[in-house]
Amino acid sequence: MKKQTIRCPYCGSPAILRDASYVYGSNAFDGKVYVCSHYPACDSYVGVHQGTLLPKGSLAGPGLRKKRIQAHRIFDQLWRQGVFSRQEAYRWIADRFCLQTRQAHIGNFSDYMCDQLIQEASKVLKNNHIPLSMAG
Repeated sequence: MKKQTIRCPYCGSPAILRDASYVYGSNAFDGKVYVCSHYPACDSYVGVHQGTLLPKGSLAGPGLRKKRIQAHRIFDQLWRQGVFSRQEAYRWIADRFCLQTRQAHIGNFSDYMCDQLIQEASKVLKNNHIPLSMAG
């Protein structure tokens, strides 16, 4: 399989695999990130799954990264509070948004999709009498 070049969706530049400290400095976790080759002028990056070279999603700028974190915090409550198992929760995303299971990953979601997930997951939590928590 030919190695794919990961490109920045904002400026089109190739992404470069770096140690997490390149972005996070002394707050870095022990891992890797794909960073736009024009970083920090183009503030776009994505984490890498531990022990692999696989990105956790698509490169994202500051606003989208924040939105994805917010969506994950609300969505994760669905399985952490026992509404669904973790696997069922991701199946719910796929079913709710007419996605294939492999597409049901917040790390690939747009700002719009994050908003939709936040809205729908919040409804499920409310219907199950679980108070919404924004804590991480």
